[in-house]
Amino acid sequence: MTADLVGLTGHASTTVGETDLATALGSGDVRVFGTPAALALCEAATVAAIAEALDPSTTSVGAHVELDHLAPSKLGAVLGADAEVTEVAGSRVTFRVEAREGDQVVARALVVRYIVDRARFA
Repeated sequence: MTADLVGLTGHASTTVGETDLATALGSGDVRVFGTPAALALCEAATVAAIAEALDPSTTSVGAHVELDHLAPSKLGAVLGADAEVTEVAGSRVTFRVEAREGDQVVARALVVRYIVDRARFA
């Protein structure tokens, strides 16, 4: 079931709002896109990458992230993240993610998610 996930891609986008700023998230004192928001954007892209391929009785949950937040983004900036499944080992799914503001890469991440039974996990 999961082996055919390799190569799937997903996209997520956001416009930086007040609640995404480092000052609002407690991750800094500068009014720029906060690292926790960058992580959420990257994870949203991973969820999108495999959502249609999963059986409705399953879902994926985050387990591990390595994130490099490379550049600041100001209030109102439009960001997009693209995720690709790079490896599947049993229920473990690994993604490579890149987030951009236009042509500028603002974050890169390696994200690991596990596919779990929705009812048992909840």
